[in-house]
Amino acid sequence: MKRWTAAIVFATCLTAGPASGFNKYLVIPSEAEVKRSPAHQYANMSNDQAFAELQQRRVKYHREPGGVRGVRAPIRLDGAINGVFVHSVLPAKERPGTPFEILDARLALSLYDLAKVLKSHDIVEVVHFTMYRPPHTHRNDPNYAQTRHPGGMAIDLGALKKRNGDWLAVGPHWQGKLGAKTCGIGARKLLRRRARELISIACEVADQRIFHYMLTPHYDEPHADHWHLEIKPKTRWFLIN
Repeated sequence: MKRWTAAIVFATCLTAGPASGFNKYLVIPSEAEVKRSPAHQYANMSNDQAFAELQQRRVKYHREPGGVRGVRAPIRLDGAINGVFVHSVLPAKERPGTPFEILDARLALSLYDLAKVLKSHDIVEVVHFTMYRPPHTHRNDPNYAQTRHPGGMAIDLGALKKRNGDWLAVGPHWQGKLGAKTCGIGARKLLRRRARELISIACEVADQRIFHYMLTPHYDEPHADHWHLEIKPKTRWFLIN
């Protein structure tokens, strides 16, 4: 019990908002509920399990040759994932060579589930700012598994394109208010159509617990123009803010 208490306190510090030492939107479900969540199941898979699941779902990808520092199972997507194209803001000709298109196989499974939600909103394309970012810290073992972007376990989602060509862009359409609640009772109400749909999508994804952390423009200034979506091994809490 003491170990879990210490871990939870540590988690609240990691996810604290800019004006508080505790994030009131942190949710800590029962252990059984945590284990049922897609985020938990994917984040804690072995490499072989993740690759097998991608194959089962017929996801088109290839493994990054030679490995990638900090990423346990580095891949690149070779087309749409579950009917939705996911790519960086870079021109198409530059994407094959950029590290920002690399992701861990586990995150790809979360993106597969995310795409199912997006398709229900007629979304066909996702533009992100980054997935993998090379770690700044250096350890004796260069292959030490990282988390968040240095582990290829997070995506910064900037915009969504609908089948009719309309865009839902997080920065200009969400217009965040720091510290506001995103989902549930007491959530902030947005009047503009695109903003309402963005929040609806975010809350549907949160309800399904596809990711452990969902940081929006409500969280802090650095997230003013994107959603940070992340899965993390050995984590038993969820946050959308």
